[in-house]
Amino acid sequence: MWGEIIVALEVGLIYGILALGIYLTFRIINFPDLTCDGSFVLGAAVSSMMIKSGCDPYVSLASATIAGGIAGFFTGILNVRLKIEDLLSGIIVAFMLYSVNLKIMGGNPNITFTNELSMFADGGASGKIAAAVFIIVALAAYVLNTDFGLGMRSVGQNRQFAAACGVNVKNTIIIGLIVSNALIGMGGAVFSQYQGLCDISQGAGCLVTGLASVIIGEKIPGLKNVAGKVVACVLGSVIYRIFITLAIHCDIFALKTQDLNFITGIMMIILMATRRKKCCN
Repeated sequence: MWGEIIVALEVGLIYGILALGIYLTFRIINFPDLTCDGSFVLGAAVSSMMIKSGCDPYVSLASATIAGGIAGFFTGILNVRLKIEDLLSGIIVAFMLYSVNLKIMGGNPNITFTNELSMFADGGASGKIAAAVFIIVALAAYVLNTDFGLGMRSVGQNRQFAAACGVNVKNTIIIGLIVSNALIGMGGAVFSQYQGLCDISQGAGCLVTGLASVIIGEKIPGLKNVAGKVVACVLGSVIYRIFITLAIHCDIFALKTQDLNFITGIMMIILMATRRKKCCN
């Protein structure tokens, strides 16, 4: 059981990168981006194929991050330049990425590689993941407290006011989408190296998982400033994974791995209903 908890902590930290990316779009720039299901797999596919080709795992991680950013860039262009609605922009890019990801994976729905080729080859997965997440969280908290970060936050709060204050709203939205999907692509790459495989369906449910993590994190007391909210995204992801692990391994509920989506849906309903009730009060 303790082994399962450790795995839950590690996976929770990895998905914390995904949650942070979703937080940037949904909470910071107020853009409901649905690209994440595709960009998560894109990062995993790019990293996995590069590793299988003998590339350094850290170089493949950087390449996956860039690939995710490119996906976010196209979503931003569709919305900002071509005037396609935000939801539809993300859906179109995610829909197209399914074919792109299959192309990158050589037409195979899943690919595997040995752990000897990944960044976790010499062990110490928990320490490496924790260190990577710490650096990402520290950078995100720093950037969001700079003038540029304040501009991004103002765009999410009131775009007309932000424009009146001299913020380039269109470019800020595009940059926000690039950074968000770059983080999501990175999360997909780390997850694929952690598991030693990449599957075309890995992105299914990423949005719900990320949002659940963000909402759980928002309910953690004492983390109300910008840096605290960034940390809360990761903590929310860890709490979510531990809760899922305990629910599946608890004999009282008689739940199995295939019930994961059902458990997540119930959790989301409870969280959203609680949030709505508080807002109404």
